[in-house]
Amino acid sequence: MGCVLKKISFENERYARQMIISGWGDEGQRRINNATVFIAGAGGLGSPAAVYLAAAGVGTIIICDDGEPELSNLNRQILHSDADIGVNKALSAKDSLNMLNPNVTVRPVTERINKNSVESAVADADIMVDCLDNFETRHVLNEFAVKNSIPFVHAGIHGLSGQVTFIHSPETPCLRCVFPGAVPKDVFPVVGVTPGIIGTIEAAEVLKWIVGIGENLKNILLIWDGDTMDFQKIDIKKDPDCPVCGK
Repeated sequence: MGCVLKKISFENERYARQMIISGWGDEGQRRINNATVFIAGAGGLGSPAAVYLAAAGVGTIIICDDGEPELSNLNRQILHSDADIGVNKALSAKDSLNMLNPNVTVRPVTERINKNSVESAVADADIMVDCLDNFETRHVLNEFAVKNSIPFVHAGIHGLSGQVTFIHSPETPCLRCVFPGAVPKDVFPVVGVTPGIIGTIEAAEVLKWIVGIGENLKNILLIWDGDTMDFQKIDIKKDPDCPVCGK
């Protein structure tokens, strides 16, 4: 193992252990270093997703959130601390991620995502990550992803459970096919480990797609039940009458 590590350039010493994964190597790391990832939300899901994408060396992370950390967020939103209460989450996330890996460019977006702002927010991102807590905004991102053929990793959490799927229209159903309605936003129970687990799965999906290894959760909804520690895969299909991606 030591001999393999010595062959990796000094510039990539930070990423040496991931670069020896089969199919990764110099080319895979180059792809990661050149990638731009858009993360919608710098809260419970966005924190672990952003941390592990930054640690892996994603070249540019665009992180979007118009909110500010509150004390009740800190059991799960690990990008922020007590000192960040009252500071915009995207700006706080930038500081934390720059401390973690100064080689990553972090572009904070502090405005709310809507149909008028989504294009400028996502900008030149190669892939989008849904780390939101409401379906209204998720559907805005989904429509943008379908229209522009951008991969879109969706996740949701509640208590000790969560779900993840990899959306890339027209290969897969879009979010509207699977969740046609907008569930009302409400205060829901959550312990920090739940977004930790689900957010890191989102990061894994992004890294696999960028490098071009493994299989993404296309046409599959992965459900995690923390009470029983069970993972379940559910096949999902396109709705031919979907108003977003259907005919």
